[in-house]
Amino acid sequence: MQQMATILAAGDRQQPVRAGEVWLVGAGPGDAELLTLKALRAIQQADVVVFDRLVSPPVMALIPDEALRIDVGKSMRDHTLGQDEINQLLVDLALRGHRVVRLKGGDPFVFGRGGEEMAHCQQSGVPCHIVPGITAAMGCAAASGIPLTHRDLAQSVRFVTGHGAQGEPDVDWAALASARQTLVFYMGITHSDHISQRLVAHGLPASTPVAVIERGTQPEQRVLTATLDSLAHIIAREKVKTPALLIVGEVVKMYRGDNDRSSSANKSGAENQSERAALTVS
Repeated sequence: MQQMATILAAGDRQQPVRAGEVWLVGAGPGDAELLTLKALRAIQQADVVVFDRLVSPPVMALIPDEALRIDVGKSMRDHTLGQDEINQLLVDLALRGHRVVRLKGGDPFVFGRGGEEMAHCQQSGVPCHIVPGITAAMGCAAASGIPLTHRDLAQSVRFVTGHGAQGEPDVDWAALASARQTLVFYMGITHSDHISQRLVAHGLPASTPVAVIERGTQPEQRVLTATLDSLAHIIAREKVKTPALLIVGEVVKMYRGDNDRSSSANKSGAENQSERAALTVS
């Protein structure tokens, strides 16, 4: 603890959290122990914290009691504020002399719209600092014991949005269907059927393994394993809820339920859709 205090004090001297500035802070995938020390320092010195719905309760508990909390969380059909309004809110708060922390699940620059918020602050003359966070792909993979790369199975990894501006993702499916790589889809639960169909249509085997990780790194984490052709069925049957992500690729075969808090498994086979997927709940 003394070493931690020394590091935090040095950070205060080198880059203090000042009034009139905005800090875009990555809250990580949910486990509060995965926060960086810089993230913790910024949170605990904030006058105002503007947060989204993916920030976990243990991380929210680190916000000072006297700090103003503003919920700008968004889901597909429920936007508290539009992105342009959030951008301007950050600027307005800073111009009023507040120490502003924009607290975002995962990493601000990985499907977090942090780039848009940073650019708006810069255009408005408001200093903006970025604190990276462990993004969901890395956090959930580690918590599940699924390596994103492996020299025998995957020589590259791609982070892909599962939700486009008009709904279904608009991506280069042929490139995503290349062999020996891992795909991680963020926000892909709603369009899982479309994702699996497009990948198969562009050459990935229907038997390609997929992991669905719900509330990764948190005590209620659940991992389901399936194949591309049974993915949508498993998601519907198990009533998967967000936040959850999809990991697609041969590395999923390395998943073992005993890496998690608890596990059970269904049989797998070729008789029907439900039997083509191995299900693990953890």
